[in-house]
Amino acid sequence: MAGFPSPLDLTNLRVYPLAERHSQSRLQEILIEPADPPPQCPEGASRIVCDCALRIKFARQRNAAVLLIYGAHLIKNGGQLLLNQMMERGWLSHLATNGAGIIHDWEFSFLGRSTESVRDNVAAGTFGAWDETGRYIHLALLAGGLRGEGFGRSLGRFTSEDGATLPTVGSLEQQLRDEPSHPLAPARADLLLSMRRHQLQGGRHMVLHRFRHACVLANAFRQEVPFTVHPGVGYDIISNHPMFNGAAIGRAAEIDFRLFGGSLERLDGGVVLSIGSAIMGPQVFEKSLSCVNNLRLQAGRPIVKDYAIYVIDLQDGGNWDWTKGEPPKDHPAYYLRFCKSYSRMGGSMHYVQCDNVLFLRHLFHALQNS
Repeated sequence: MAGFPSPLDLTNLRVYPLAERHSQSRLQEILIEPADPPPQCPEGASRIVCDCALRIKFARQRNAAVLLIYGAHLIKNGGQLLLNQMMERGWLSHLATNGAGIIHDWEFSFLGRSTESVRDNVAAGTFGAWDETGRYIHLALLAGGLRGEGFGRSLGRFTSEDGATLPTVGSLEQQLRDEPSHPLAPARADLLLSMRRHQLQGGRHMVLHRFRHACVLANAFRQEVPFTVHPGVGYDIISNHPMFNGAAIGRAAEIDFRLFGGSLERLDGGVVLSIGSAIMGPQVFEKSLSCVNNLRLQAGRPIVKDYAIYVIDLQDGGNWDWTKGEPPKDHPAYYLRFCKSYSRMGGSMHYVQCDNVLFLRHLFHALQNS
């Protein structure tokens, strides 16, 4: 009988310069210009776009939340400038994405290129093994942890400010001796261990982001728009790096989950857009909304109500009319998480089968003209 396996020693991973990777997407080739007229919408989507735009305008007039939850393909398909202008115009009050969503956003801002061949690079043992991506995202999280910042704000600051400043090893050691029970002690200890293990010096670590004008993370930080990241440990390529630190990732993600709930507290009369997020969006939303309702009921307040959810994906929704409620368990549509979870949340859920960037382009123009 085989013995219990030994965990991999990821500190022995060999990583490579990001510039050496064959990247399949270039920023200048994919960026969508918001002012350009979009191609035609699929039949039936235009009416929902107009309805969504009116609800967003009404929500913002009442200072209700408008949350955009999205998957990585919105970035991979060039939607960055659309998101940035929607934030600038005050149409979005909160953005949320998964780990892949920020990895592509960061790589584009740093190198102007992103996306690799999973099939080819897994076979070569190089998938995700790109030094700067893993190193600098971890550096941003470790530095942000000293300020009690979450994932989105830490990386947004790092990108916007072209790097981070680290304290000296000696100062971290002194803080841990003097304040072992300080709320930031775990973050200080993680940074101290990383600095020793990876020979990181105290002082300024300059990392130039030549394309940050298009970076959603950087623009959200600059405009003070909440941007939360909801990763899975082991889901993202930053795991494939000697600096991989599940504690730093988890700490930052915990802060962002609580911040996400803070935005749901303002969702009465608001709008949720879930664009291309098949798993993360509905899973995080349902847990967070339950937390908000739990706390409201304890305080004698009504649960969150009177909000609309628009779910956009390329799939056909399981050939089910979700306005009729949830399908039975023997129907394939029952297992579409991105429809089923949102349909259970108490708001009015509208499903749109549409390309994610195409929907956003039409929504941008509808908001602009309404």
